[in-house]
Amino acid sequence: MPSESPLPGQAKSEQQHRQEICSVGRWMYERGFIVACEGNISVRLDGARILATPTGLNKGMLSPDDLVITDMAGHQISGTRKVSSELAMHVLIYRLRSDVQAICHAHPPTATGFAAAGRALDQALLPEVVVGLGQVPLARYGTPGTPELSATLEPLVPHYDAILMSNHGAVAFGSDLLSAFFRLETVEQFAKISLVTTLLGTPKLLSGREVAKLIAARARYGCAPPPGASPELPITAELADSGEGESITFTPKELEALIDEAVRKDRARR
Repeated sequence: MPSESPLPGQAKSEQQHRQEICSVGRWMYERGFIVACEGNISVRLDGARILATPTGLNKGMLSPDDLVITDMAGHQISGTRKVSSELAMHVLIYRLRSDVQAICHAHPPTATGFAAAGRALDQALLPEVVVGLGQVPLARYGTPGTPELSATLEPLVPHYDAILMSNHGAVAFGSDLLSAFFRLETVEQFAKISLVTTLLGTPKLLSGREVAKLIAARARYGCAPPPGASPELPITAELADSGEGESITFTPKELEALIDEAVRKDRARR
């Protein structure tokens, strides 16, 4: 990121946000998350304005002046370039998630491969992913740049910080632009590791108790779950062995009891 960061507690200027969006666009392009004119990035400037990448330009080659500003309905306020038709997806996320301040959408190849194969990244495979994201669900297909796409995302946005979009790509969001980008990067890394484990044999998933302990530890690692998150676990070893292959949801009391039981057993083994 640019070195001219604000002092602690001081809001970033619009120019700093412009520079950071260009930096993240370059990182996405260099990592192969986007090619040509794919993808889009945005930042919520305040309660009334969104700063976003335009359509028709390579996001790895932008200058700060290329960016556009819209209102919270997606209507362009300023900028010489044209706003992306996919900004409606960003508008939806900002509307549903007051905690979200930045969004990254891209087509990272391995994660997009999972999306095109109709597969979510919902297995309890890596502790870091369970803590950081919980799981990455798959939204059904919606035509890019149309209200269909927003409609497919709407049920998932309150509960997750990163989502795969069928036959399309991935979107990740966070409290700042760096968090959103890191989540996008984590989705692609998770997809690569998931693919390798599948090629090598049957993935060895974490147990329900192990996952419950990781979810309980999210606050300790500074990974607050989304405001609307339900206590849903990714697919664990028990579910994979049973052949059910679906996520399981606990009530808060059930999840708390599961965590307490896991902690007691750990203490007994010591």
